[in-house]
Amino acid sequence: MKSKQLANVLFKVLGFSICLYAIPSCVSGIAYAISVAGESKAMATEYRIFSAAVGAGVQAVVGIIVIAMSRKISGWMFKNDDE
Repeated sequence: MKSKQLANVLFKVLGFSICLYAIPSCVSGIAYAISVAGESKAMATEYRIFSAAVGAGVQAVVGIIVIAMSRKISGWMFKNDDE
């Protein structure tokens, strides 16, 4: 396996791991917001759910971008590499 191909695979794995890290952060943020909901802080709870969802969404988008651009990134890194 050539170094460019290996880098491509490793960037795809990195992108998948970033996407997978978005799931627990979203779930934990929503669970925390639900646990605080009983304290009659409706505005704070809505903000926490929104911020958890946005944070997880940003992580997922970054992961998808890394996956989609893995071939270009590995091409840039190993541009001068002999094939």
